[in-house]
Amino acid sequence: MVHGVYGVRGSYAPQMMSGASMRMPPAQKMANLFDKIDVSGTGSISKSQLLQAFQTMRPPASFKAMGANAVFSALDPSNSGSVTKQAFVQGMTSLMAQFRAANSSGA
Repeated sequence: MVHGVYGVRGSYAPQMMSGASMRMPPAQKMANLFDKIDVSGTGSISKSQLLQAFQTMRPPASFKAMGANAVFSALDPSNSGSVTKQAFVQGMTSLMAQFRAANSSGA
C-alpha cells in the first residue's frame, strides 16, 4: 500500500502546527504553513494573521512559549508590519533550528 505525502506514519515527533507532514523538508512545511496563514493570498502576513494562526492552529510548545508577538518580531526585524513568504520560511526555519540546538544542548 502506498501512502501519499500525508500518509499515516505515527506521531513520534511534534509537527509544526496542524497539518504538517513529517516527510516534507522544513522549508516546504513552512511554505505550506505560510499559505494557510495568508488566507487572503497577498503574499505577506500581518501580525494579526499570525496571532489568529496561533489561536486556531496548534503551534509546538517552543513557539507557544515564545509567544506569537515575539515570533512575529523575530520574523519582522525591520518592524514593517508584514512578513513575506520568503522571510517567513527563512525565519521560521531558523527559529526551529535554534530550538533544536537549545534542546540538544540541554538548555
